[in-house]
Amino acid sequence: MKNRTILISLICLFLTGCVGLSSKGVFGTGVSVAFDPRSLGTQIDDSVMQKNLAARLLLKDKSYLISVNTKVLDGRIFLTGKVNDPEEKLQITKLAWETKGVRSVRNDIKIKEDFNFKQSAKDLLITSQLRSALIFNKKINKRVSIIIFLQKVTTRNETKK
Repeated sequence: MKNRTILISLICLFLTGCVGLSSKGVFGTGVSVAFDPRSLGTQIDDSVMQKNLAARLLLKDKSYLISVNTKVLDGRIFLTGKVNDPEEKLQITKLAWETKGVRSVRNDIKIKEDFNFKQSAKDLLITSQLRSALIFNKKINKRVSIIIFLQKVTTRNETKK
């Protein structure tokens, strides 16, 4: 009888621990689990894949913790951030493909460029001139949001650097 009481108490203790986990979700809040259209199993698989990839990136280089972001949705890995050279970008892509259960990898990691104050000042000047010209133009609808992309044509020697 005494053993049975202890056994029932232990089972109740473990079950209450499980209720706490299930109400919060395995890796997040219950709200995110409830509103996510993916099944719970897919969410868990994606979360495990993301943690696995993040751990391997951290082992590869600690700076990736801050400079590289990963997101996994339905087995698809999305990579964003900035790295110093193209070799690092390729290594991170390879690590992502080596993740168990991956279906595809989209690599939007950018290569860091050297900061050039003079070029940044020119870009800011051109952007402000274009915005002011657009604002004062009476023919343009003012409710339209304006996004300006600045592109630079480079020579072959500049692209090899």
